[in-house]
Amino acid sequence: MTWLPRSEATRRIVRTASWVIATAMLAATAARAADSPAKQPEKPAKPADKYAWRSLFDGKSLDGWKKPEFGGEGKVYVKDGAIVIDRGDMMSGIAWAGGELPKVDYELALEGKRIDGSDFFCTTTFPVESSFCSLVVGGWGGTVVGLSSINGYDASENETNKFHEFKSNQWYKIRIRVTKTAIQAWIDDEKMVDLDREGKKISIRWECEPCRPLGIATWCTAGAVRDIRIRLLKPEEIKSQL
Repeated sequence: MTWLPRSEATRRIVRTASWVIATAMLAATAARAADSPAKQPEKPAKPADKYAWRSLFDGKSLDGWKKPEFGGEGKVYVKDGAIVIDRGDMMSGIAWAGGELPKVDYELALEGKRIDGSDFFCTTTFPVESSFCSLVVGGWGGTVVGLSSINGYDASENETNKFHEFKSNQWYKIRIRVTKTAIQAWIDDEKMVDLDREGKKISIRWECEPCRPLGIATWCTAGAVRDIRIRLLKPEEIKSQL
């Protein structure tokens, strides 16, 4: 047997030990990688659905809304996820100030209830192309539903006039659909308005002008609204109106 100098033997031992340790570490790393599932590539985000409902009220604040000065209006504030409109001398309400809205081929939805009083509690003014219209909900003593105005006639006088009983402190679902040919409206699941727009002049009463372009108002009544949403109609929905 040939003996190496002490220093050379030590160096060989160190190199051998380092190789063994490095090999063991690589083997352990490979084992862990084998046990871990392979990382999947991230899927691209889906494009936003332009026909999806868009919320206009966050349930917490009046962001996007303003309080019109009707004169003698009641206080407006958020409570329990709803916009409360206190009773005023005459008109009280809110108007949209949060950016551009569709003017045709859209649907608007909200929930409203009468808290106190006996007149309309969530009359909704909305755009109709270059004009505006109002869906009266519980007007003229508390029961009239219809559009104001058609050819200059109020909801109490034109062909959209209907009567509906409203209970205090009960939520009602309101839905309005505007197309190039029609204006339709539902309360809960009951269709209340189905107006053919051809040859009709659409307008609003002067009292509702501060509610433009979109607003909700009460008359000598306290009311509340929530879940205010809007969406564009899909092409097949528009086609079904033609």
